[in-house]
Amino acid sequence: MEYGRLAENVTVSGQITPADVATLKDMGVDVIVCNRPDGESSDQPEFSIIKAAADQQGIKTAFIPFSGSGLSYQHVDAFREVLNEGGTIHMYCRTGNRCTVLWNTTQSLSAEESASKKADAGSATQHFDVVIAGAGSAGISVASGLLKRDRTLRVALIDPSENHYYQPGWTMVGGGVFHAETTRKSTSSLVPRGCTWLKASVSGFAPDSNEVIISTGARVSYDHLVVALGLKLNWAGVEGLEETLGKNGVTSNYRYDLAPYTWQLTQSLQKGTALFTQPPMPIKCAGAPQKAMYLSASHWEQHQRIDDIDIKFLTSTPSIFGVADYVPQLESYLARYNVDFKPTYTLTRVDGEKQIATFKTSDEHGNATTVDYHFDMLHVCPPQCAPDVIKDSSLADDAGWLSVNPETLQHTAHNNIWGLGDVTNTPNAKTMAAVRKQVPVVCDNLIAATRDERLTGAYDGYGSCPLTVERGKILLAEFGYGGKLKPTFPSWINNGLKPTRFAWWLKSRALPWVYWQLMLKGHEILTKCKK
Repeated sequence: MEYGRLAENVTVSGQITPADVATLKDMGVDVIVCNRPDGESSDQPEFSIIKAAADQQGIKTAFIPFSGSGLSYQHVDAFREVLNEGGTIHMYCRTGNRCTVLWNTTQSLSAEESASKKADAGSATQHFDVVIAGAGSAGISVASGLLKRDRTLRVALIDPSENHYYQPGWTMVGGGVFHAETTRKSTSSLVPRGCTWLKASVSGFAPDSNEVIISTGARVSYDHLVVALGLKLNWAGVEGLEETLGKNGVTSNYRYDLAPYTWQLTQSLQKGTALFTQPPMPIKCAGAPQKAMYLSASHWEQHQRIDDIDIKFLTSTPSIFGVADYVPQLESYLARYNVDFKPTYTLTRVDGEKQIATFKTSDEHGNATTVDYHFDMLHVCPPQCAPDVIKDSSLADDAGWLSVNPETLQHTAHNNIWGLGDVTNTPNAKTMAAVRKQVPVVCDNLIAATRDERLTGAYDGYGSCPLTVERGKILLAEFGYGGKLKPTFPSWINNGLKPTRFAWWLKSRALPWVYWQLMLKGHEILTKCKK
């Protein structure tokens, strides 16, 4: 087995097997520490199996599991107890990275900081002019935009993720147009020069003292805070879903590792039933569930299989799309692909082994009922909600979303807190296009606030949904608050009410380049809104 050394008495590795335990015994290991939750992958030995092998060898074990973004002070405290017992320690997780983070974090925190955190009475260890919670599309773009405007600003990004994803590309991965690898880059390569990256998760907010509490137990103080934490994909909100994702014909373009499986299923399905689902709103990119359906159907049509596949689109919403102007074109594609469209159907349970999906709906008398459908392919859009750290904070509205002014994007209760992206309660479509328009609004208004000037940035609710109705053509839906159409291009360049090849070119070629080379680097083109 391969391993590294963190200290004279501490080694680290990726996932170990029961056979490796004997090797660890020969190395003189006294304690094995597991930082990997059970069930992360199908070929992963459960901790109980490793523990049984360790017991036979007379090696102690400690189970301190956490996800990549879930390190908390409780984990540090538990690991400190293992260290205090002494002896030779071997740590493992999937790759060893989580173990290393836990080791480094534990070493950086003193016993006094531990007591301070437990009492919630700690003082801030770092201060910045602007702290940005979240290094996704919104967070990195705001950091770049602020530093473009004022290089003297001390800006910090807080996010534990080593990888950054171009999520709009996952629809194209699921349709066999993109390779998944093209939608991923390292976070470190995207953090703008002059910005400090704090590699931790946000565990709490203290707005009255202008502080953010992070997962290491430290407090970070700010003059202004930008919240860009996105939303939570609630896979557990559908019974049985998590256990069967990635197998039994169950997939989702809402995950990097699953989008290729969508394309695999689309290619391999010769006949049978394909279900595509959409949960209650709000969700990120409300068109994504039907985009997956259209691209699969287009492939089946091209390969003369469309008549042998029963396609159903089951959505919690009452209509195929929330902006009426685009509905006629979408309905024409439902007819073209012979899709059985079922509004007000909400997925509640998946039995992967039996390939049965259960939905709740209402009968003809309005009474609640459930319906089961057998499937050969099931594409799921999971229920979505605000992140727990926002939902459980004083910054949230009654529904759990970050409460901001829909135009200025300033928090409704704290003038030095701003929000953008999927985490806010603004009534716009939660799309990448919305973030592109929101970034300059937040940047302009935050800078104005630091100078006691009038807030001039005003977001108009713009969002865009490139609906991939067939391979090679896209219906480019662009709209703002209240469903008002807001086309970027004149109709002689692109007719937004009809599917066009130009819109496909935008989605497949232009927009990825715009994202990586312009948006994340603070180059704001066709984005600014002014009062």
